[in-house]
Amino acid sequence: MNFFDQLQRETEPERQQLLSLPVIQRGARGEITLEEYVGFLSQAYHHVKHTVPLMMACGSRLTDRQEWLRVALAEYIEEETGHQEWVLNDIAACGADAEAVRRSKPNFSTELMVAYAYDTIARGNPLGFFGMVHVLEGTSIKLADLAAGAIQKSLDLPSSAFSYLRSHGALDVGHVEFFQGLMNKIDDAEDQRAIVHGARAIYRLYAGIFREVAAVSAIAEVA
Repeated sequence: MNFFDQLQRETEPERQQLLSLPVIQRGARGEITLEEYVGFLSQAYHHVKHTVPLMMACGSRLTDRQEWLRVALAEYIEEETGHQEWVLNDIAACGADAEAVRRSKPNFSTELMVAYAYDTIARGNPLGFFGMVHVLEGTSIKLADLAAGAIQKSLDLPSSAFSYLRSHGALDVGHVEFFQGLMNKIDDAEDQRAIVHGARAIYRLYAGIFREVAAVSAIAEVA
């Protein structure tokens, strides 16, 4: 079995736990509120803006033997630069205050996921960061395009409110194919274990972001 397939198999329980969350299931059916959608985008902004800095940090800790992987990260960086602005544009298209989101602090769950990724790179095996890449890109393919259409219809929002979801989903089909090729070149057992461990952790932390968005939105509706 190649490593990408192994990674998929060994993280299946955590992936299913994430995808089975009520808020994600409702999103796929177009049953979330505007508050929840804007909440999701707001937290997406707060972690997406760290994508490029995290990749740079990871690349800086790779060895000469891993130069081929640093080159791949440089390609990722070029493609991911500026995606946080897509998120802010979508927030504005929803009628919300994008600049207020830019100035805001992330929810604790979002801060925790980002902090875990930085800590993995700085204190652990930097290749563990690819576990985060696996989770975020793989999840977007499964949900992004489907959820965007359903949410747009139910909330009667313009297409300009879904540039992040739609573009992220479409782009990440190619990204995952590229990622799959990279993972299948990683043959060191320690590196493989770090990536699997990182993915398992990020699935759980990412699930926490969705739970907190749903909880905060519910409180806001009651208030």
